[in-house]
Amino acid sequence: MNNKVTSKEELLEVSKGLVRSQGWSAVNIRSVAKACGVSIGAIYNYFDDKAALVTATVESIWQEIFHRPKNRPPFQDIHTYTLWVYDRMAVGSKRYPDFFTLHSLGFVAGDQSEAKARMQETRQHILDGICNVLKRDEHVRPDAFNEAFTVDMFASILFSLMLSAMLRHDYDPTAILEMIRRTLY
Repeated sequence: MNNKVTSKEELLEVSKGLVRSQGWSAVNIRSVAKACGVSIGAIYNYFDDKAALVTATVESIWQEIFHRPKNRPPFQDIHTYTLWVYDRMAVGSKRYPDFFTLHSLGFVAGDQSEAKARMQETRQHILDGICNVLKRDEHVRPDAFNEAFTVDMFASILFSLMLSAMLRHDYDPTAILEMIRRTLY
């Protein structure tokens, strides 16, 4: 076997390619090593085990799907943000069929504490982003939020609806945009 040096990024690209072409079951230490033309030991230089490889692959896919270049200005309104998220969900679903469904069902086997912690960090990052957009949105009525119905609560509801749309493969934002309009504007 060729023991050429490879990078973590290359390993993740190969793993993502395996997900696209063969599905999640194809991602393991042996298959990635074979696809890269390296020894199994070379993979262990970057990942402790299959769970670490899969977790890193999941993060890389999320980053690919929902990455916004740093030079792009932040979203100024929740309407535009929601359109962007739904568009990215559709793109991600085409590129990685069943990714959202399998990921949400917890396909990573074994000790999932690190994966769960990273998922929670990602969830909180998304919720913080939604809250920031809501706070910047000049179209939101001044009385839309109060102690009983906070920005954080609405962000959580919106995020849950987006996750539900992912599971249903429903990338039409019409209904959620109407809910936003009636609730906030």
